[in-house]
Amino acid sequence: MISIAENAPVPRAWGWPVRGGGRAGHVEPGARFAGTTSQVCGLFPFAVSSGADVHGVPVGRHMHTAEPVGLDPAGWLRTGLVSNTGVWVQGQPGIGKSSITKRMLVGLVGFGMRAIVPGDVKGEYTPLVQALGGAVWRIGRGLNALNPLDVGPLAPALARATGTEDARLRETVRARRLALLEALITIVRRTEPTVTERRLLGAALDTAVDAARRMEPVVPDVLAALVAGGPALHAIAASTDTAEYHRTTRELANALGLLCDGAIRGIFDRPSTVHVDLDSPALSLDISALDADDDDVVAAAMLCSWAWAAGFVDAAGIGERARNVVQVQDELWRALRVAPGLVEQSDRITRLGRHRGIVSFQVTHSLDDLEALPTEADRAKARGMAARNGVLLLGGMAGSELDGLRRITSLTDGEAALITSWAAPPTWHAGQRHPGRGKYLIKSGQRMGLPIALALTPTEQHLYDTDTAFRQAAAT
Repeated sequence: MISIAENAPVPRAWGWPVRGGGRAGHVEPGARFAGTTSQVCGLFPFAVSSGADVHGVPVGRHMHTAEPVGLDPAGWLRTGLVSNTGVWVQGQPGIGKSSITKRMLVGLVGFGMRAIVPGDVKGEYTPLVQALGGAVWRIGRGLNALNPLDVGPLAPALARATGTEDARLRETVRARRLALLEALITIVRRTEPTVTERRLLGAALDTAVDAARRMEPVVPDVLAALVAGGPALHAIAASTDTAEYHRTTRELANALGLLCDGAIRGIFDRPSTVHVDLDSPALSLDISALDADDDDVVAAAMLCSWAWAAGFVDAAGIGERARNVVQVQDELWRALRVAPGLVEQSDRITRLGRHRGIVSFQVTHSLDDLEALPTEADRAKARGMAARNGVLLLGGMAGSELDGLRRITSLTDGEAALITSWAAPPTWHAGQRHPGRGKYLIKSGQRMGLPIALALTPTEQHLYDTDTAFRQAAAT
């Protein structure tokens, strides 16, 4: 055994001359490169960085480089990476769309935003909102009511406003009320109001608001004002006598009557019992009690919830304690497919008077939902809504979905293959983890996508679980 000298801690170029020492017969000289310390340090651990930003909500690790990836639409907007803060989430059921959406919601609340989930059809966000210390309002018959004409969260701001700000807020409230009434009428009779009917509706709304004074008007008040008529209403209808006026307004009056006496009676025809604390970190309008009702009822509930949430967003951005808002719209297309024109109406309701301070998540299973809308005009507008989102979170889906996706964003062959590989297990062996569970591709603009794998904490696994009904059935 040859001993190694203490004063020779570094092996010779050919290696240590010992048994098993890996001595080489020839050693080629190494290539020398010059570079700055910020560049050369990237050679270790000999992996090429994806360029992903680690700042933001941690949504997982890059599947190729194991880098942590952060997502913050508001931060990306400030740094010029995106032009808007909308996030489109798409993937087949069961791959974890709601999980990554909830992770983002929790993280953005942690960054100081307020969260609102308007029209939670399944009630799946209720445990999370409660865990965040927020408020959950259940809407339905015998539960809480949501008045479509309620000023809602904007009431304190209206009480304080003066001058031009007061006039601006009142016009915003009127326009939103009118847009929501037109949308509800479209739902109950499957056609949009005519130009004359829209003017009649506006005049009747103004009459009902004036009569209510400090109280909030309700839909029956608008119906009563329309039936009673008056000089302004008669002039719009171009009626010379009462009988002719009633014939002209009969269809509109009956549509308003259906809002009071039809399938949605008792839900949106009475004063609101929903109240808001703008200091609350999160709020949910849970309409899961209506999930088994006809699409008309669910659509009306979702539109009313969106309008109320739009007021919440406006109110959150006013005052000394203004904060941005993160909003989640799930099952979006269930409302929009009920009748022609609802895409335009919903866009007016949710965007009207809103300042730039909201991160919105729109969640869907398939772009086929867009094709289910009643008219080509609606479908084109809906595709535009999807394309305007600055960020796309794509989970596993079938190859047939990719043609539609390529209308919204560019996909390389490798990205497309990755998405379809997450769609289904490759074998029939049971007990294996689904290959797409917790895996997503983050796309924005024409950049290469970031494939990430999300790992949930034990607390998240409990709060985000949407398969409890099947486990409970199996246990019994």
